[in-house]
Amino acid sequence: MASLAAIAELLPGPGEWTEADYYPLSDRGRLVELCDGDIEVLPLPNDFHQLLLGRLFLALNAYVTLHRVGRIRFAPLPVKLWLGTIREPDLMFMSTAHLDRVGKYWGVPDLAVEIVSEGGEARDRKVKRAEYARAGIPEYWIVEPELQTVEVLRLKAETGIYDSPGPLTTADTLTSLTFPGFALSLAELFGPE
Repeated sequence: MASLAAIAELLPGPGEWTEADYYPLSDRGRLVELCDGDIEVLPLPNDFHQLLLGRLFLALNAYVTLHRVGRIRFAPLPVKLWLGTIREPDLMFMSTAHLDRVGKYWGVPDLAVEIVSEGGEARDRKVKRAEYARAGIPEYWIVEPELQTVEVLRLKAETGIYDSPGPLTTADTLTSLTFPGFALSLAELFGPE
């Protein structure tokens, strides 16, 4: 039987991973992302993360279905931001106007939502924020389970960077320019089961 070191020798080295190398891993249900030739293995979500994801999906899916404005999906589902950069947002929305970006995998969505996992704060707050802005995703939500906050970032067309009025807390209601009339109480989102 081959050693782990021998098997590792068969894999691309740091900075050498391609989309052709990435997709077989992703297709096996692995939570991995591709960035600058490197594979990033994502932490497995915990129970509270999944509860929040379920609540957000159900609320947004009800709105999207009622208003027939596009599609909502959740990870694992690769989203190609540009050649060689593939992320897997926890939740994503594609408007009807951009359904041509939907295939086996997705192109740049109209909304990306990341629920911060333990150890993922810098990736979601800095790295993905910059990548999602560069890709032109109009709205990006960062959900912080530990802090019980949601930050709604909106891309400013003139600067190409996200603007945020600051994090919403459990005293606030989540609204969105992407979904006119949508409202979700953060007390309910973060509340007990």
